[in-house]
Amino acid sequence: MAGVDVKFGVAMRNFTAHPELPDAGALLDYGVRLEELGFESVWVWDHILLGVDPHFPILDSLTLLTALSARTSRIKLGTGVLVLPLRNPLVLAKQISSMDQISGGRLLLGVASGWYKREFDAVGVPFEKRGNIMDQSIEIMTRLWQEDMVRGEYPPHNLRNSVMFPKPVQRPYPKLFIGGYADRVLKRAGTKGNGWLTYFYTPESFSKYWNKVRKFAEEAGRDPSSLESTNQLPIMVGNSLAEIEGPMNEWLHTEWDYADWSESTADSAIMGTVDECVEQLQAHIDTGVNRLIFVPYKYEAEQVDILAREIVPRLKSL
Repeated sequence: MAGVDVKFGVAMRNFTAHPELPDAGALLDYGVRLEELGFESVWVWDHILLGVDPHFPILDSLTLLTALSARTSRIKLGTGVLVLPLRNPLVLAKQISSMDQISGGRLLLGVASGWYKREFDAVGVPFEKRGNIMDQSIEIMTRLWQEDMVRGEYPPHNLRNSVMFPKPVQRPYPKLFIGGYADRVLKRAGTKGNGWLTYFYTPESFSKYWNKVRKFAEEAGRDPSSLESTNQLPIMVGNSLAEIEGPMNEWLHTEWDYADWSESTADSAIMGTVDECVEQLQAHIDTGVNRLIFVPYKYEAEQVDILAREIVPRLKSL
């Protein structure tokens, strides 16, 4: 399968490992550089609180994307993923529509129900109800983005003649990619979202779960081909696999977590020479994935340049 239709994005390091703190200015410069290099999109991580000892300092995802939208003009701006139930859906709908206006219609919204109970407890949102809250929030937001006036009871939200303007630039609203792994989540992606976004999946695991999403869509009377899929993949390019696999594996096992209830794995990492990385990535493209988000080794500028100049052009020419 040719790679010309696949979009390529890059993740941004808006969270760090203590005691290092995110550098807001450097992150904005990084995003500008990604646009200059021609990447389709830049993606930020999302948490409000993450970890205790050690903890992971993190810059707010939506604030950072808003700032980056003012420094760029073409690159799309994605959340990979926004923990939706932690936000008031009315306030978030207003924020997203305003961000889409400011950016000229460049938002891509990856959203998920979340996994970190301590974070939910601190914010005051019932963790055990997060799936129901997410479904309700999606309905509230998409109605506000599309309808001139919204009436509805969504406890604790009472929408009585609720009017929200301006609407997002993108119509009917920015694309919603649902992140997660359980069948309920995959069904949500196939029936309520514009597609599925996953994290560190091998081609085999991706295909298995993406087929489930498509089946849920078809059962709901939706055209599966209208959905988009996205996979976030760690990558390191070097002179040889032997040279880089040590530092890459150390990074993958010190700064990243892998949910026991998913098939996300460090084994999804792309690493080796340019030729080896292209071959590994082609296996992902052959699954029919619509977008690959690179998570470059330690977000190094050298790695980003290699991806832009040597990896992506090769994939697009195959």
